Amino acid sequence: MPEIIIVKNEAEAGEIYGRCVAGLIKAKPDAVLGLATGPSPLAAYQALAKIVKDEAIDVSGVRGFALDEYIGLPLTHPESYHATIHRTVVKPLGLDPAKVHVPGDVLNGTPLEDGDKVALAGPAYDRAIEAAGGIDVQILGIGTDGHVGFNEPGSSLASGTRVKTLAEQTRIDNARFFDNDINQVPTHCITQGIGTIMKARHLVLLAFGAGKAEAIEETVEGGVSAFCPASALQMHPHATIIVDEEAASRLRHKDYYRYAYTHKPAWQGI
Repeated sequence: MPEIIIVKNEAEAGEIYGRCVAGLIKAKPDAVLGLATGPSPLAAYQALAKIVKDEAIDVSGVRGFALDEYIGLPLTHPESYHATIHRTVVKPLGLDPAKVHVPGDVLNGTPLEDGDKVALAGPAYDRAIEAAGGIDVQILGIGTDGHVGFNEPGSSLASGTRVKTLAEQTRIDNARFFDNDINQVPTHCITQGIGTIMKARHLVLLAFGAGKAEAIEETVEGGVSAFCPASALQMHPHATIIVDEEAASRLRHKDYYRYAYTHKPAWQGI
């Protein structure tokens, strides 16, 4: 069962994540971070960047692996996750760009039809993560349908990094990044699988707003099912879910989650 932390706002959530990861980097200068895009992690990255700057933390050895990438977008496209990760994480934190990887890096706009090249990219990415020693802390957002990464409902809970077809709802949700034109949103992606994500030593999922309340309810208090891929976090030995009041609004046991976190020994961290 994940630890559930209910916060006032995204800034408070970001501070919790930032302190956690800053402590990790101090203890392990070559830490491996799992990185996600989208609006949910932004406050977390901003908080971590401030701590790194204020405390002069050396991040030169930190490595990173992103969750996913669109198929068919060149790395230079402003909405590619390669560009987004470098804009929102690498530059603000001062990471070495050569040590931060995205699943689509080797594809660089390769079309879906180039099956030989596209099919090999997923297994190669999983091998690269393993060669780095595995991911220490993986940050996650969650879709309104319970997807994490681009693992849409129905994704195997044992899946590795591979090509997936994006659900129509996901393309609708992401159209806001493409001039609100769904026709500009790619139909396919390459994403870490649930099985890959579950190998990370610590998972931190962030969710904010009433629109995520149903997905959080299913993730935390529903059954473990491929039709809510995030529910796999119930099976992880060290998972933390940080939500605001609106995202937590449908949780039946939220009073207990608050009580447990309030009475948690400080030395345990998250």
